[in-house]
Amino acid sequence: MYAIIATGGKQYKVAEGDIINVEKLGVGEGEMVDFDQVLAVNNGELVVGTPVVAGAKVSAKVLGEGKAKKVIVYKYKRKSGYHKKNGHRQQFTKVQIEKITM
Repeated sequence: MYAIIATGGKQYKVAEGDIINVEKLGVGEGEMVDFDQVLAVNNGELVVGTPVVAGAKVSAKVLGEGKAKKVIVYKYKRKSGYHKKNGHRQQFTKVQIEKITM
């Protein structure tokens, strides 16, 4: 059984027991979080929501928070001597999917 959820402007395909990194949720470690924006559920047959599946919910346990690898942003304009280097590390929350309910 798997589900497709939407959180933080992104979509994730998850199954029970999966560990994924989602955009920072601001929830403490060890707490439970529910994702109720379930776009599709497959348990033998695919049920697609319009836009979400009614009554479907994905429960997950928060394992911790962290920062992703640094992404370098480099701006450059030729012949003018302009260049600017900047870095960014996106914050994330690591969650483990516990249960998918319909």
